[in-house]
Amino acid sequence: MSDPQAKKDNGTDPESLRIGRQIRDLRKAKRITLATLAEQLDRSVGYLSQVERGVSSLPIGVLQAISGILGVRVSWFFQSDEEAPLEEREYLVRADHRRSMTFSGIGVREELLSPRLSGQLLLIMTRLAPGASGGKEPRQRKGEEAGYVEAGTLELKIGQQTFLLGPGDSFAITGDEPHLISNPGDTETRVVWVMTGVEY
Repeated sequence: MSDPQAKKDNGTDPESLRIGRQIRDLRKAKRITLATLAEQLDRSVGYLSQVERGVSSLPIGVLQAISGILGVRVSWFFQSDEEAPLEEREYLVRADHRRSMTFSGIGVREELLSPRLSGQLLLIMTRLAPGASGGKEPRQRKGEEAGYVEAGTLELKIGQQTFLLGPGDSFAITGDEPHLISNPGDTETRVVWVMTGVEY
């Protein structure tokens, strides 16, 4: 029997392992080597190997870039613990049936609010633990996105500007503007995103 404490000490968790295996399996199915993927991402082979083994943190921006290279939408990586009733799947997402991804190493949880994964719009809730951020480097993507701060405090960096937002504040970003989000507060921050573009 495996020791849960040993797994914790190794920095792995079930969600990181699941996502890492999905990346590895999809990469192999598409006959893309780890070296090729690393080169296209401008990351080291060692780092991506750790991501695939679930022992290194995976910022949202890196997962988005990986998704683009592997030809899938980010929603492909979301998982639901329980399937919604058949008659609701195309129209509704119940609060207790959301597909989600948890990045425990960086204190971020993403919940998919969109019932349809093939449409042009994607609705996502990002939960940021106190002190958590969407990564170390600003991210940039095609398409537009907008966000609404439901709770907590959000620090939003767009280019050279930094903004502090609170509950009820909203924002919009064009596709060519590098940006980074973080939670500078001491309570959880929740942001609801509306995103467009084929990357998702």
